[in-house]
Amino acid sequence: MRPSLRAAVRVLPGAPGVYRFRDAERRVVYVGRATHLRRRVASYWGDLGDRQHLVAMVPQIAEIEAAECASEHEAVWLERNLLERSLPPWNRTAGGQEVPVCIRVDASARSPGTKVLHLPLPGLSRAHGNAAVRYFGPYLGAARVRLAAAGLHRALPLGYTSDGQSSLLRELGASRGVDGTDRAALAASLCAVLSRQATAVAALRAQLAALRDAAAAGEAYEVAGRIQAELAALEWITCPQRAAVLEPREAKLAGWADGVLVRFEVRAGRLAGWRQVVRSREQAGPRLAATPPEWREFAERNAALAARLLAAAAGASTVPVS
Repeated sequence: MRPSLRAAVRVLPGAPGVYRFRDAERRVVYVGRATHLRRRVASYWGDLGDRQHLVAMVPQIAEIEAAECASEHEAVWLERNLLERSLPPWNRTAGGQEVPVCIRVDASARSPGTKVLHLPLPGLSRAHGNAAVRYFGPYLGAARVRLAAAGLHRALPLGYTSDGQSSLLRELGASRGVDGTDRAALAASLCAVLSRQATAVAALRAQLAALRDAAAAGEAYEVAGRIQAELAALEWITCPQRAAVLEPREAKLAGWADGVLVRFEVRAGRLAGWRQVVRSREQAGPRLAATPPEWREFAERNAALAARLLAAAAGASTVPVS
């Protein structure tokens, strides 16, 4: 590994994010994602395992860039958005393998419940013309999201609260202690969880953990294992994630640190358009001022990371490994 690359790897955070490699001509040759940026990027100069097709790429790497994300799910979305916009020569798939989905919460008297739906859906919005129906997401990974939806139903069985339901559903609802009078409260709890409200998420996790522990105590180990998988899947859909939203938002965001300006764009609700250039604070001023307040911490954090990487590669960084 070149000394400049080794120095850059050392200052990468042990956090989720997206990385990209540039060649000597500054062309992007590869974009990837990581749950631990430093460890994942360093792995390219070791045993590549099932990534043998990238062996010939490694000697071409001249520069490392990285964007730190709030969660693995956010990193997966950012990678997908970048690859859908432009596919580097060493990437195989534009957008990755995960299937994008959303969750619909229906609080109507006729057909209450949750359902996982594939995207895109024509005319999709949170209201969707019906005050009783809300949509949440988007999420990547249909199988994992269905598992999370099963956990939601286990703890908050909205589907057993319809008016005029069959005798079987009434019996199932009775066994869970719910009926039509609980419909509004269950729907509100589901929406609070899917809106990532911390108190609601913590309460749901505690409820499922208690059910898991009770199943294990009764030696129902298969059920306990299933609930544990549902808990892990719920973490996936409730963790911080802003790289993709259902609303078609537009925004331009920028961060600056030590002479480096980093810019991202949000188009149709998707975070992408990642660029970084050397600029003075004065030159960066207009773009920084135009950055929405809710995105400033993200942009500033990644500008600081970009500046550390450039400084490290130049042999000037004194930042300790975190």
